[in-house]
Amino acid sequence: MGHEEKRNGIKPVPDDPLQHMNKAQKRTYRLMLKVGWHMKFIRLQPHQRSVCVMTNQDMTKLGVLEDDGFLNRQPNIPLRNADTSP
Repeated sequence: MGHEEKRNGIKPVPDDPLQHMNKAQKRTYRLMLKVGWHMKFIRLQPHQRSVCVMTNQDMTKLGVLEDDGFLNRQPNIPLRNADTSP
């Protein structure tokens, strides 16, 4: 089953991803950048918290930045497909 594109021209990662994170998430985000991880996308939904999804350098692992700054490598969020490629 296909998925409808909902971004409508919006980039998967906003120009300033830090504006969508709290202090704990920002700290983990900066640490993960140093070890080769990067932001894959930020899911922005009206009236809900932002979901920041990161991937490792070779894009074989995903993680969600939880509100407490923990990088959850076993997130319980629906994804369009299980593949971590772009």
